[in-house]
Amino acid sequence: MEVCNLKEKLEFLREVVTLEYDEWASNKYDNRGERIELKYEKVRKLLNSKNFCKLILIDNNMLIGFISIFPEDAEECLELTPWYATMYVKKEYRGKGYSKILNDAILKEARKMGYKEIYLKTELNNYYEKFGAIYIKDINETEKLYKFVL
Repeated sequence: MEVCNLKEKLEFLREVVTLEYDEWASNKYDNRGERIELKYEKVRKLLNSKNFCKLILIDNNMLIGFISIFPEDAEECLELTPWYATMYVKKEYRGKGYSKILNDAILKEARKMGYKEIYLKTELNNYYEKFGAIYIKDINETEKLYKFVL
């Protein structure tokens, strides 16, 4: 099992953007293929950005999950950067500690990038605290703002 930067394993890019789209897109059924292709191109270009990082967890050449650092991720908090985002573990691998592996890897990467803290918005209750996230405030009716101190 290994954590890799997606830019070093581009053969997983299409699978990652498809999973992201299926998990988080708002109009999932409108022009799905076209929208996934646009997302693919956007992420491919972002992979070389200094404020963006997408790590993947693979085992025996199979994608288990991924996680990202985004420069921005909340319209309600435009002054905050960077953002801990898109933690995803495939359903068949959940409950086995893989999210902790991804969490630890992205926080380590954020430190290497020189960040002192990283922000997170989530609808999940009592999940990210186990990884060290500190609640800051509610940012809308469904999402909460957290930070990790690095």
